[in-house]
Amino acid sequence: MPGYEDEGDLMPYHGKASRAATTKMPWWNPRYWARKVWIAIVVVLIIIIVIAVAVGVTVSKNNAYPSYKELSYTLQDTYSGENFFDQFNYFHDYDPAQGFVHYVDAAAAKQYNLTYATQNSAVIKVDTTVGPGSKPDASTGRFSVRIESKKTYNKGLFLFDVKHTPLGCATWPALWLTDAAHWPDHGEIDVLEAINGGDAGNMMTLHTAQGCSMGGKRKMSGKALDSSCYVKDNNNAGCGVQAAGKDSFGEAFNQKQGGVMAVEWRDDGIRMWQFMRDAIPADITGKKPTPDAWGTAAADFPNTHCDIGAKFSNNSIVANIDLCGQLVEASWNSSSCGGGGAKCTDVVATKPTEFANAYWEFGGFEVYQAS
Repeated sequence: MPGYEDEGDLMPYHGKASRAATTKMPWWNPRYWARKVWIAIVVVLIIIIVIAVAVGVTVSKNNAYPSYKELSYTLQDTYSGENFFDQFNYFHDYDPAQGFVHYVDAAAAKQYNLTYATQNSAVIKVDTTVGPGSKPDASTGRFSVRIESKKTYNKGLFLFDVKHTPLGCATWPALWLTDAAHWPDHGEIDVLEAINGGDAGNMMTLHTAQGCSMGGKRKMSGKALDSSCYVKDNNNAGCGVQAAGKDSFGEAFNQKQGGVMAVEWRDDGIRMWQFMRDAIPADITGKKPTPDAWGTAAADFPNTHCDIGAKFSNNSIVANIDLCGQLVEASWNSSSCGGGGAKCTDVVATKPTEFANAYWEFGGFEVYQAS
């Protein structure tokens, strides 16, 4: 009939016919979105923005690097000559590193000839006279020495002239800086450290309280090991750097008449260089050290993930030769020294000749401060 549509397209409505609403709202048109959809979208966008900002900050921080602006240094302290040991205290308490050692005081060190100084050298030794038949013997530990400078430092440029590093099975020598009375809150800087024969080379390490790591950009020739410096992580391994050369410690180092370790400690970071005897820069020998001229550091500990100024303070210069102890014992059975089945403590107690080369010989130390 004209004016009417198919009845299938109509439905009753209050007695009248009406067209069925078969058209759906287009999902892609924001005009038809419900309020809860808008809320969900806003939440997702906020999450994406937060993640993007966090990633950007992380990437930026990992790529950050301190300026290490050049500083001018003036000589402040010299440790050398026959009075070298007058500037140090002798530690003679229980060994905090659980070594099989008796650290002696100044009088005993003189009596056993474990420390002595000349115009050109200062020597720290492990006892080689006490054997199995001696009275007293070394069944509870061998005599050795640990000295700590009377003066403490909050930063500076440290030059350590080292002529001979200690070596021998069971030895654990170290040249370092710390505040033993407030460890680890005031930090620890290991400058020269190795165990047994020192064949693996020098280990340069920081140990700190919580909140210090070395996961960002660094410029150095050494190999980075653990990134966390916190003493409760990784069994107090610290954030270590293995020196690039095997001649950085032990027999190879000693055969070259040693060299100079340089440590620049500032709020920007802590950097270390190692120069063999025949490659010591002229500005060092001329007492006008210029770290910016020394090239790539052996170890670099920048402040990008560690507040160096807050984590390190009031440190003394420390030199010691521990025997056995935590670091040696950790790898003793897998080392050439422990391969034959002998215990570390047995070597210390019964083999005094093993320690004939277990001595430090220092030419002297110099400490500069920025002026």
